[in-house]
Amino acid sequence: MSQQATKEIIKLNINGVDEEVAVGPYDTLSKVLRDDLGMTGTKRGCDYGGCGCCTVILNGRSIYSCMMPARKAAGGKVRTIEGLEQDGKLHPVQDAYIRNFAFQCGYCTPGFIMSSVDLLESNKNPTEMDVREGIAGNLCRCTGYIKIIEAILDAAKATEK
Repeated sequence: MSQQATKEIIKLNINGVDEEVAVGPYDTLSKVLRDDLGMTGTKRGCDYGGCGCCTVILNGRSIYSCMMPARKAAGGKVRTIEGLEQDGKLHPVQDAYIRNFAFQCGYCTPGFIMSSVDLLESNKNPTEMDVREGIAGNLCRCTGYIKIIEAILDAAKATEK
């Protein structure tokens, strides 16, 4: 039986746009987002849920897209880093990361930002410990996390106005 024969069409809402895509039985959401839909802001890091580079928001919760079978996401609403900017304006979290110099190489940044957005949508006024717990599943090899934490706390202040 060929790989093509095992593909099925699923529907996803990606950043507010309905998409149909053919997925194989072993395709992950990160593979489908990057390779099939061109959402390259979702990074591939470890491919086993250990680094957080592939974090997206599925149905209101941040997830590792490398661990999510694409078929299980069928019918879901997916938010990626590409969907945060609205009408040419950065999301407050993106803006805060820039203002606070919260990245170096930037590879892990989309995953951190998506985890940060999820955190701030559920906790508008997080403590530093809340932030540390909220980003605990994301790894960065370049920074010491201090600027990332400062950026998230800054974004919380900016969004409470």
